[in-house]
Amino acid sequence: VQLQASGGGLVQAGDSLRLSCAASKRTASNNALGWFRQAPGKEREFVVSVSWNGGDIVYADSVKGRFTISRRYAGNTVYLQMNSLKPEDTAVYYCAAAAGSFATVTRARYRYWGQGTKVTVSS
Repeated sequence: VQLQASGGGLVQAGDSLRLSCAASKRTASNNALGWFRQAPGKEREFVVSVSWNGGDIVYADSVKGRFTISRRYAGNTVYLQMNSLKPEDTAVYYCAAAAGSFATVTRARYRYWGQGTKVTVSS
């Protein structure tokens, strides 16, 4: 397993969760890491991406100001702190490693994918 996501669960609207993604050194080194999510019956959508050194971060508008990604310089683990969760945040969250160093919103640029962790936000 090259990417291992964890931290999902069932919470109420307004609560917080922190997701973790542990990647192998080979998978993560010098590559951007990102989170996508897929709600039931919907396409997988971009959430956030962080560059290889943690210096460049791009958020989807839907989570900006509520979610925060963190990554140590060239680190293999990323954390996604999710605050003020809403029912529409309910989805399976996937972490992924891009084939490149720069943060990217483009799903096709992600080469490796983790197995996903489920987040359910009740109203």
